[in-house]
Amino acid sequence: MALRPVMVNIKALDAPAVGRFWAEALGWTAYSPGVTTYVGPGGGLVWPDPVVLGIDVVPVPEPGTATKNRVHLDLATTSAAHQAELVARLRALGATPAQVGQGRVPWTVLADPEGNEFCVLEPREVYRDTGPIAAVVVDCADPRAMARFWGEATDWTLREVTDDQAVLRSAGNTGPYLEFLRTPDVKTVPDRVHLDLLPYPGDDKEAEVARLRALGATDIDLGQGDVPWTCLADPEGHEFCVLAPS
Repeated sequence: MALRPVMVNIKALDAPAVGRFWAEALGWTAYSPGVTTYVGPGGGLVWPDPVVLGIDVVPVPEPGTATKNRVHLDLATTSAAHQAELVARLRALGATPAQVGQGRVPWTVLADPEGNEFCVLEPREVYRDTGPIAAVVVDCADPRAMARFWGEATDWTLREVTDDQAVLRSAGNTGPYLEFLRTPDVKTVPDRVHLDLLPYPGDDKEAEVARLRALGATDIDLGQGDVPWTCLADPEGHEFCVLAPS
């Protein structure tokens, strides 16, 4: 048994507006099948997508804080010209420059219209086939511990692990990477960005949740109330949800 990452969940005061931003940013389409706005490749809503991680923008009443998210997206580019064009286009869509202590680096750090940080990377060969999202990046204290937990929690394959970084990707070697980077800061508030995981058809959600608890996940209350999904935190407190199979 294992779970598959299927969505990046973003909380927003104005979910449709943030959904439109990310759809334009990625060259995808924003769909509103319910109260949330789903962002995925064009051609009709496919969920879960067999390759990409979609974005699900969820409306919430509280604004974000000034605290940097510990989960963010890295966007891929194919050339220096593409990177410059994408940064200019994103700024025209409402993105703003962001300072997260990055110093002088070849990538550009921006924030979406509600302040969620993301990076537009310089061209990197490793991300040539990921699609527009190169990686979901998670700040952490212990990449090796995160590799153990997330490697067991999901069906993604561990590609690299060091004291400073752990990298996973789908077993099919498609779509974005999931990267855990060692950082000195500590988690103090819930993130506005997290991963949603889904059991495979025929697998029992509650059995999967019990397995995750045995691996070190803990139950959390984000004010979700009575919902069909389960909110958990990994051993370092990063929130994630286990969705109910459709």
